[in-house]
Amino acid sequence: MRRSIRPLDIAVWAPYILLAIIHVIALAAQSPLAAPTKLTLMPLLAVPVLAAAPRLRPRIAVLLLLAALLFSWLGDGAGTFFPGGPELPLMLLFFGIAHIAYIVVFLRLTARRRLPWWTLIYAVWWMGMLVILGPHIGGLFFAVAAYGLVLAGTAATSARSNATIATGGAFFLASDSILAFRLFLPDMMPAWTSPAVMLTYTLGQGLIIAGVIRALRKAEVG
Repeated sequence: MRRSIRPLDIAVWAPYILLAIIHVIALAAQSPLAAPTKLTLMPLLAVPVLAAAPRLRPRIAVLLLLAALLFSWLGDGAGTFFPGGPELPLMLLFFGIAHIAYIVVFLRLTARRRLPWWTLIYAVWWMGMLVILGPHIGGLFFAVAAYGLVLAGTAATSARSNATIATGGAFFLASDSILAFRLFLPDMMPAWTSPAVMLTYTLGQGLIIAGVIRALRKAEVG
């Protein structure tokens, strides 16, 4: 039976949705609000997880979701939190850990399901990105290749789950694809692709979290 949207659901999701909209608009307008609002996104996305946590099983999946959000937050703020460190390698490391956490959650949710055949497109995406961007990546080639592999793994394993999670995985991959072109082929990318990175990113993360919460609720898995 389909569940109705409860006032509590609206209350815990509203801050994330509002700040995501503000952040994307700030990026498009090149406003100084873009940087600080970016660092609020993942903490606000943790609010729905924490609010639903008492009703979610297994507990390890909740911890993995929170870990994914924590490392995504560190990736978002790598340049701010580690000003003396190499920003891009740190971003790849933190987001790579976040993706691994998501993959484990997706595999636990769908232990008896196979990958849909069409997820082969994510393997094609990975190889295509390396062919196109490889000559421009330089010394980060192997790090970017490894990150792309776990990103494709997130998108592929998300497709074994419900449609909300699968859509979120696709948006997350789209976000990082646009970002990769902005980083390594910046002359090809128009200005509007900057807010497009964060629009697809916030949609992807939000849909993944919403879909996993739905799948983990006692009433839906019991």
